[in-house]
Amino acid sequence: MTTFVDRVELHVAAGNGGHGCASVHREKFKPLGGPDGGNGGRGGDVILTVDQSVTTLLEYHHSPHRKATNGKPGEGGNRSGKDGQDLVLAVPDGTVVLDKAGNVLADLVGHGTSYIAAQGGRGGLGNAALASARRKAPGFALLGEPGDLHDIVLELKTVADVALVGYPSAGKSSLISVLSAAKPKIADYPFTTLVPNLGVVTAGSTVYTIADVPGLIPGASQGRGLGLEFLRHVERCSVLVHVLDTATLESDRDPVSDLDVIEAELREYGGLDNRPRIVVLNKVDVPDGKDLAEMVRPDLEARGYRVFEVSAVAHIGLRELSFALGDLVAGARAAKPKEEATRIVIRPKAVDDTGFTVTREEVGGEPLFRVRGEKPERWVRQTDFNNDEAVGYLADRLNRLGVEEELMKAGARSGDGVAIGPEENAVVFDWEPTVMAGAEMLGRRGEDHRFDEARPAAQRRRDKQAERDEALREYDDFDPFE
Repeated sequence: MTTFVDRVELHVAAGNGGHGCASVHREKFKPLGGPDGGNGGRGGDVILTVDQSVTTLLEYHHSPHRKATNGKPGEGGNRSGKDGQDLVLAVPDGTVVLDKAGNVLADLVGHGTSYIAAQGGRGGLGNAALASARRKAPGFALLGEPGDLHDIVLELKTVADVALVGYPSAGKSSLISVLSAAKPKIADYPFTTLVPNLGVVTAGSTVYTIADVPGLIPGASQGRGLGLEFLRHVERCSVLVHVLDTATLESDRDPVSDLDVIEAELREYGGLDNRPRIVVLNKVDVPDGKDLAEMVRPDLEARGYRVFEVSAVAHIGLRELSFALGDLVAGARAAKPKEEATRIVIRPKAVDDTGFTVTREEVGGEPLFRVRGEKPERWVRQTDFNNDEAVGYLADRLNRLGVEEELMKAGARSGDGVAIGPEENAVVFDWEPTVMAGAEMLGRRGEDHRFDEARPAAQRRRDKQAERDEALREYDDFDPFE
């Protein structure tokens, strides 16, 4: 059974926003107390967060579909809907988030680092929030927006200071087991290590992590063996250690040729040329291994490598190697630029930026004008097209934004097709400039003429007051001596 997964495809869906509520306050003696519909709740986000206790992406390999909860709809009495709950997904330190095309969206390094993989939809406004001096009693509310849907790829790149690379069975697992407290699987056959192993090493005042990468063979950078699966785990390492087997039983191999092969694969993979290298001649406890190490050491030192003769089994040369790696790691850390506080950059939009575009297309020989922009597309998603008043409100918003004016400039005429949104999900209608919706034929859009009429109780009070005023005037005019 698979216990380590370092690459998965994840399908994330944020929560939808709740719909706004269209409601009118009613109570005794107040049959029309005004709009009181609440707003819909916001949909939950899908958030990736680094958790140091997580070391693999196995959980998402078995359950790749994740969805946050939806926002609740608004209710009457000015009660807003409950926001959807965010879905927080824990990922290992060093996880890279990519889209389906391979573009990097986020590089999550450091405990607590987070990234919003899918944004929850906005909640729709209720009719209480839409009311104004001109629109006293809106008979509609805005719909909640749908949440984002994304297919993303998660890749794990081990966060370690030192990477042990070399042929299978070169002794990398044995070396990491004696340098640190890690207990990897060790056996006398190739490809014993199937997953990267991490260990923590203390060398004086320097504490660093060391990674044992599964064995590389010729062609690893093109996918042979396990190399391509795990070469990315050395990308974050500051120091590379070539572990060379001086006691190999294969007649066509020797430490120098093994080094050349591994270096060729690293160059083919790319991005690792600037990492300092150390060569470790392992298994010098074997007599033939010690002789071979003494033979090849001058050649390796002539190439500029620092060479260490060690034996993981006999614990020979480990202390010197450990402190040498600690010095290189400390130097690499000191050479890194200091992290600066994140600066907030505000980029205001240009004054002449309308926020939308109008383009002319030809569909079946007929002109079609496509409107693209964040606001028009969002407004369309929030509109209930079964409500004439809501459609009229959308027309007003588009007109105020300048869409109608731009359509005229683009050559649109009455009856031409207009599409708002992308081709696969657009709202298409026949354009009629400055047309009034059915709700406006009774008056101005969004107004309830019942508010202009006198209510029965109020009218009765006015009639009684008029009668009293008339009686007082008659009393003042009365002269008993006439």
